[in-house]
Amino acid sequence: MAAALALLPALISYVGMATTPSNSSLGVNTVEWLRSNGLVGLVNRVESIYYSLNAPSTGGPALRALPKQAAVAVARARARIRADHPHRIRPVVHPALSGEGMWHATFADGGSQPPVMITSFRPNPLYPQLVAGVAWINASRTSTWLYPGAQEPAVSMRSRGPEEVPKHLRPKLVATFNSAFKLSDSGGGFASGGHTYAPLKDGMATIVRYQSGRMDIVDWTGGPVAPANVIYARQNLPLIVNNGRLNPNLSSGPEWGATLGNAIQVWRSGLGIDRRGNLIYAAANYQTVASLAEILKRAGAVRALEMDINSYWPSFITYRYPGAKDPANLLLGMTRSPLRYLTPDDRDFFAVYVK
Repeated sequence: MAAALALLPALISYVGMATTPSNSSLGVNTVEWLRSNGLVGLVNRVESIYYSLNAPSTGGPALRALPKQAAVAVARARARIRADHPHRIRPVVHPALSGEGMWHATFADGGSQPPVMITSFRPNPLYPQLVAGVAWINASRTSTWLYPGAQEPAVSMRSRGPEEVPKHLRPKLVATFNSAFKLSDSGGGFASGGHTYAPLKDGMATIVRYQSGRMDIVDWTGGPVAPANVIYARQNLPLIVNNGRLNPNLSSGPEWGATLGNAIQVWRSGLGIDRRGNLIYAAANYQTVASLAEILKRAGAVRALEMDINSYWPSFITYRYPGAKDPANLLLGMTRSPLRYLTPDDRDFFAVYVK
């Protein structure tokens, strides 16, 4: 009887979690529930063992062709690369495959200045079968907004909004992508709509949108409350790239060890900014924090942060036609449906609109 009574609060909590509306699977929500109820160490240990046992072997046969990226726009809509477009990512594995590191437009109506361009390349000669996906978001043609999800950030807010891409804005939607760690894991802050809902921490990597419309990724030094000229600020761990250089603590520092640690090879995503203020998103399987940072640096990022990790969370979705039509994932290996973010989502996310 005593044991049953002791377990009753946990049972009530679990049933409450299981019956809460969610677009995540019960298995994923169960793992997150365990993390939030005192078993974070056990869950992390089990995940670390699993990923270590399933880590890829070095070497092996090289790819003969890159996997097709479904998000590439139709041939007639591909734009001639201009001087202000990103340079081809220099191949790392030789001989280079056809089209490796070359950029392609995703929005069929983008004209000569595509709002979003994507590419893929093999980032590590030791693993010649691994492919990274990269997206470039044209700052002069787009406007990027942060939307709270149904469950994250786990803070009390005046309004969480639609928790999906607003229907009246979908005619201009060109991309959506995942946000970063849960605030309980990163210890970071969150500000939206001019209100600071979780205190911002100095020294943390922060995605910022200003009243002027300018986006930036910074090492935050502005104190716990977002100033009046900041529309939103989303933090996650320290910068992994700063001033065009990799953070020297990536291989040994504890800053990226809140969940799986910095050296476990797993799906990882990151967001950077180039010297012209354009955003760069990158994702790939079997990455450490250091290898993710190297991918972003090769793509042109001068500052960058790690976003969400594990196979269930990274999503970068493009839309070929206005109205959120013909959605496609950046990489075929991304597990979530490209329809994600067109219905309410548990996690906060970013949406990119053409101006």
